[in-house]
Amino acid sequence: MSKNPLNDLGESLGEYLRDQRRAARLSLRQLSELAGVSNPYLSQIERGLKRPSAEILQQLAKGLEVSAESLYVRAGILDAEHAAPANEAPDVRRAIAEDPLLTARQKKTLLDIYLSYVEDDARP
Repeated sequence: MSKNPLNDLGESLGEYLRDQRRAARLSLRQLSELAGVSNPYLSQIERGLKRPSAEILQQLAKGLEVSAESLYVRAGILDAEHAAPANEAPDVRRAIAEDPLLTARQKKTLLDIYLSYVEDDARP
């Protein structure tokens, strides 16, 4: 183990990513293609040699089909106490409805757009 806590954090993130990739039965190359991240860069992240940005973590989360928040917590970008509980989905409809900065028309438009994405994702 390294005496540098940042190195330990990077290694734990890398190990976590590797475990998630293996659990998804993906090769390094397959995940790099799904996430749009170069194969060598992904390898360096998994080995704890590179610190990915939030954007890269989001791409990896999408490729692995895990929450980006879980990767942000592992990377130290987000505190675990501020992350939403895993079993609690965000209530987007309520957030839109309760936003005081949006007009009624904006709320309706945002809700229509959101529902179009959710309905598309729900189809097989």
